[in-house]
Amino acid sequence: MTPEILARIVTARGMRDLSDAARNALAKTSDTISPAERIEQARELRQMANAIVDLVVLGEALGGASWEEITQALNRRDPGSVAGEYEDAVAEWQAMPEDERQAAAEGAEYLDAWYARHREDIDPAVERPVGDLRNRR
Repeated sequence: MTPEILARIVTARGMRDLSDAARNALAKTSDTISPAERIEQARELRQMANAIVDLVVLGEALGGASWEEITQALNRRDPGSVAGEYEDAVAEWQAMPEDERQAAAEGAEYLDAWYARHREDIDPAVERPVGDLRNRR
């Protein structure tokens, strides 16, 4: 399994977790909680979303996207500074031994089951959105 594929699997986990957290926050909309608690809930969702963006950037960099393309997609100006923010993570993921990548990807099939349970009619009708990644090289 390539580092790029692992990054996509880890990204999918983050997306699942964000979806679950957002549903949980929505369920508490009518709860009587303090403004600080409500703001903290929203901040946690934003932090999760930011972490997902970082994982997507990592995956695209590992997949060979140029820093210019990544910088433009992030709506940033300086490819050098964007590369500087992510180059250590890219190097770490590239250096990860294959057995560690395989171990980190364990449970990816549960993401497919999660998607199937939560899929709405407007969502893409795919059976293995994450599991199919494990067959790529």
